[in-house]
Amino acid sequence: MAAEAKTFEYAVRDKSGKLVKGRVEAPNQAAVANRLRDMGLAAVSISEVSSSGLNREISIGGDKISLKDLAVMSRQLSTMIDSGLSLLRALSILAEQTENKALAKIIGQVRSDVEVGGALSVALQKHEQVFPPLMINMVKAGEVGGFLDKALVSVANNFEAEVKLRNKIKSAMTYPVVVFVFAILASIGMLLFIVPVFSGMFTTLGGTLPLPTQILVNLSQALKIIIGPLVVGLVVFSVWWGKHKNDRAVRERLDPIKLKLPVFGNLFRKIAVARFTRNFGTMIHSGVPLLQALEVVGETSGSTVIERAAKDVQESVRRGESLAGPLGEHTVFPPMVVQMMAVGEDTGALDTMLGKVADFYDDEVESTTEQLTSLIEPLMIVVIGAIIGSMVIALYMPIFGIFDLIN
Repeated sequence: MAAEAKTFEYAVRDKSGKLVKGRVEAPNQAAVANRLRDMGLAAVSISEVSSSGLNREISIGGDKISLKDLAVMSRQLSTMIDSGLSLLRALSILAEQTENKALAKIIGQVRSDVEVGGALSVALQKHEQVFPPLMINMVKAGEVGGFLDKALVSVANNFEAEVKLRNKIKSAMTYPVVVFVFAILASIGMLLFIVPVFSGMFTTLGGTLPLPTQILVNLSQALKIIIGPLVVGLVVFSVWWGKHKNDRAVRERLDPIKLKLPVFGNLFRKIAVARFTRNFGTMIHSGVPLLQALEVVGETSGSTVIERAAKDVQESVRRGESLAGPLGEHTVFPPMVVQMMAVGEDTGALDTMLGKVADFYDDEVESTTEQLTSLIEPLMIVVIGAIIGSMVIALYMPIFGIFDLIN
């Protein structure tokens, strides 16, 4: 029976005398040493790596790998390959200089897989939880076509555009969200700590409370009872949402609702279209086969509505029909997008047209978020003022009758 393969970390000196580290799977240390010797390398150290799932989770979880990290990695790798460095050498340098420890560890594992004869795309695919399908497929297309450096540049450009889009949305929505949270906390604080003080005073004086004041007192008493279960429920929901928000069943229910929301639905649609067209255009430009590109962009669009549309397009293309035709049947795609894709398909410049559509909708998302922010800010001030003001007025209404009660 063959011995079970284990993972070993090694350090060797290359021909220039530089210390190079990597990983490899082998039955034992002797096998690793023999493999390195066959490659003309002298081992400095060889040590077994613990494969504990707990250790792996702590190591990776301590340093989150973001899309920005992957964009930097792709651009640096492309630059080194374009400069004439071998892929193994470039990966070794990346593993050493990458600041994100979790990503550096995974790059080291990728280098080990490439070193024993595996393709870069296959090595990346072993870490699907880190490297998106779009990146894996574009790297594969670059390897097959002999333009890996250009494919990596396209990956970097795509990820950087996605990061820029996310940052625009976050920066525009941060202020309204913070104000909304503080308004809720202020209202809860008044109901839990201020209203009971006035309520005790009113009870001591006797008399009948005005209806608004009585409603406020009832809300305060009810909140005291439900605040504990409410907090527990919010914590439980937050934990559940963190684990299941990307589940297929959850997304299929929520994604169509998000696109139909009164104020934010249009923004969500523009974000989905921008992401779809950018990813699709980048993959077509990088030489990924059309059907394969459609499958990937559907999965990476972030919307099950877009994913269903992409599947319809796949079926149309398989039957030899047009690419843009089925998109017109899905209301998530505006007529302009369908028409520009049809023109790009007819002229053979589909990737260019998709890039222009993506740029247009990136600008539209920025403009829409700015408009929403300028609209939401005054509305929230009015709403918050109305809520707090109503509570204050309700509290002070009985005071006007205190003198009558004293007399």
